Amino acid sequence: MRWDNLTADDAALFGADAVTTRTYDQPEFRGITFHEIRAKSIVNRVPGASRMPFEWTVNPYRGCTHACVYCFARKTHSYLDLDTGLGFDSQIVVKVNAPELLSRQLASPRWHGEHIAMGTNVDCYQRAEGKYRLMPGIIAALRDHANPFSILTKGTLILRDLDLLVQAAEVTEVGISVSVGFTDRELWRTVEPGTPAPERRLDVVRTLTEHGIGCGVLMAPVIPFLGDSPDQLRATVRAIAASGATSVTPLVLHLRPGAREWFMTWLAEHHPHLVRRYERLYADGAYAPKWYQRRITRYVHELAQEYGIGPRSSAATRRITPARTPAPEESRREEGTQLTLL
Repeated sequence: MRWDNLTADDAALFGADAVTTRTYDQPEFRGITFHEIRAKSIVNRVPGASRMPFEWTVNPYRGCTHACVYCFARKTHSYLDLDTGLGFDSQIVVKVNAPELLSRQLASPRWHGEHIAMGTNVDCYQRAEGKYRLMPGIIAALRDHANPFSILTKGTLILRDLDLLVQAAEVTEVGISVSVGFTDRELWRTVEPGTPAPERRLDVVRTLTEHGIGCGVLMAPVIPFLGDSPDQLRATVRAIAASGATSVTPLVLHLRPGAREWFMTWLAEHHPHLVRRYERLYADGAYAPKWYQRRITRYVHELAQEYGIGPRSSAATRRITPARTPAPEESRREEGTQLTLL
């Protein structure tokens, strides 16, 4: 393993002498190795060429026990000479000083309160968070500085921090999105083996909504030939609507280097008859053709309208304010369906 080959804009800049490696005997952590590091920085600027609609991120972990076979972040493990397959699933880097680093950054006069996105690389509510409890300190720091933030997660553990999220939403904009690409349980068991079941994730949406925090669903990934039939898409959007989600945003599977090799190996083992179709569909790179993406987006959009998902103009951000009756023009603005990412 190499700890000194990180790029200058990487969130985890640290020296080899700052690493402590641990394993735990609890059943949920067997086979997993944790590399505890004291990072030198935690607020990471998103590269200018990124498609992401935000500029700053916080990622307290690297590697993810969700073990999603398609995870685009797998490539980041190669920077440390770690395996992007099983190593990504079981060798977890933990930035144990993330809360104190963030608090210091937010207090700096050079910081101007920009939006911070979390869960954009690996899930900050993966299994490791149950052991290390970094997110309560992170959310508390953001709350104390009234700094807007968003979280994208597949983890039900976020409900542990519900009180903190409600407190933060009283003083700043808080955006929560839950990732549910499909509700097919057989597909879930094989492509997302370390995640909570889709219906449990939708329970998170329901609970957050009941507590006044609007929650959108990132319907990702829509997996070609395995999770994209009209019946599957309809079942997923129907379940999302029933959860009270404020928005639904479809995102077709993309296969970047690192993830592509691992996913295609999985595909050859579980669905060998689809290998050639995938090679053709992704022949031009990491993304499915535009015509395919548009077809999925259009159909999900139509289903969202049918099931009455009508979000605010910025559905994934929420600041709790006293209830009031909206003006007529506001009610008209809120009709219809809008697809948002974060």
